Amino acid sequence: MREVYFLSDFGLADPYAAVVKAVMRQVAPGLTVHDLAHNLPPGDLRRASYILYESVPYLPRGAVVLAVVDPGVGSSRRAVLVVGERLFYVAPDNGLLTLAYLQDPPRRAYLLEDPAYHLPRKSSTFHGRDVFGPVAAHLASGVEPTRFGPELPVRELLRLPIHLNFGRQGEILTFDRFGNAITTLLATPTQARGKTVRIRYHRIPVATHYAEVPVGAALAYVGSAGLLEVAVHLGNAREQLGLREGDPVELWGGRGG
Repeated sequence: MREVYFLSDFGLADPYAAVVKAVMRQVAPGLTVHDLAHNLPPGDLRRASYILYESVPYLPRGAVVLAVVDPGVGSSRRAVLVVGERLFYVAPDNGLLTLAYLQDPPRRAYLLEDPAYHLPRKSSTFHGRDVFGPVAAHLASGVEPTRFGPELPVRELLRLPIHLNFGRQGEILTFDRFGNAITTLLATPTQARGKTVRIRYHRIPVATHYAEVPVGAALAYVGSAGLLEVAVHLGNAREQLGLREGDPVELWGGRGG
């Protein structure tokens, strides 16, 4: 049986994530479900997409990724199963898989239209429990992807307007729970060393780790996913620097700019 890795914006203060896992284990007794994250901001597709970008390379081949960040639940948005080169994805087709596709290109996709693999009574507001969770469990237990519904050309899968690049100009993609700003600029530590990040009215030196600057000082560095990040040593860059998602970011060639 395949393992399931579960991402949602359900949080842990309500029973929603636990109920989805309970439904999956009723469908597939003995199923192993791992939590990727549940406390991201409600409806934050960019944050969800980044979490998948960071996680996907480390998940075991053949695993099922259940991703339920679904602000359009109950609308005409499509529910899909995507077969990647390494992994399977069960999610709303709303762009949250955009960055996962960069790590694990989609090969085939199917609409989740066969009610035989859903719960008998469906809520218009909880497709995680009634559609996505049951499908993920059936898939993990060995049901072929073709059984869930008609094929959808992968070129029709929705993607968010996020563009990762190795250039000089990008934007803030999202923030982590520490308030660190994660940008769309790809870099290696060698490429970024000695340079400066310009963001809003700030000029921020690139360092290799937090302790290279004093406590309370801003720094930029190449994060664990290979993306340039901006932080404040033992602080919150989002709050202290007044940063916002989508702010333009520039990487300049020297500390003085």
